[in-house]
Amino acid sequence: MAAITDLGALAARPLFEPVAGWLHSFGGFAPPDASTLNAALAGLAPPKSAGGASIRFVRPEAGKGGYEERIFARGEVETRAGNWHDFFNALAWLAYPQAKRALNGRHHAALQMQRAAGSSARGAARDAITQFDECGMIVASASAALVELLRAHEWKELFWHRRAQLARDMRCLVFGHAIWDQLRAPFVGLTAKAVVLEVEGTWLARPLAQQLADVDCRLAEIFSRPGAYARPRDFQPLPLLGIPGVVAENSDPSYYDDQRQFRPARSALC
Repeated sequence: MAAITDLGALAARPLFEPVAGWLHSFGGFAPPDASTLNAALAGLAPPKSAGGASIRFVRPEAGKGGYEERIFARGEVETRAGNWHDFFNALAWLAYPQAKRALNGRHHAALQMQRAAGSSARGAARDAITQFDECGMIVASASAALVELLRAHEWKELFWHRRAQLARDMRCLVFGHAIWDQLRAPFVGLTAKAVVLEVEGTWLARPLAQQLADVDCRLAEIFSRPGAYARPRDFQPLPLLGIPGVVAENSDPSYYDDQRQFRPARSALC
């Protein structure tokens, strides 16, 4: 399918809820430029980098330092004109400013350690941070039973047989900007790297803005802990097209029999 370019249409689609308000406000059929994105910051408490610099969106320039270092030192987030991936990264900064700041701090610390060791290898820690930054998802659940099904890769039970309970007791919120870009033209196998948060049932009845603020704060605290989610495999894989309503095809129970994307847990394969 052709990628969706209508910002208003994207705002109405599942999993775009954290950024739907900005998509509506920008409107049109192409990503807004950096100056328009910076104007959106004017009505907010300005996001900060882990180095304390105010965030602003700028065009890439040679000789300005590495991507994360430029953010850390000067708050400058490189944003290519007309680029959907970079546009959604800017929206992630608007939606999750504290968590993005924490990830920037982790990148900076890992780079410092890498240099001190005289190594050019990225290492597992930076790979993990990057994967969540790009493909992250928050699963907020008031049901331990649903989380158990998620961890056991019991996809059909979770997404089909427990569909009504899933809608009531669990919420999936996209964090990773690459996920939003890829959801413009979903494909089989599209998978998120999830952090699972335990919440009360009353939390799920809160307005979205309150949920996002709480998630942002909790993620920032998690990623400020040394060693938390230090390897890519520490995240929970989540096949996005299985979430009810994301694609029309998942209204048929046989959809979940496709092991190209709904793979059993490793122990079940032995």
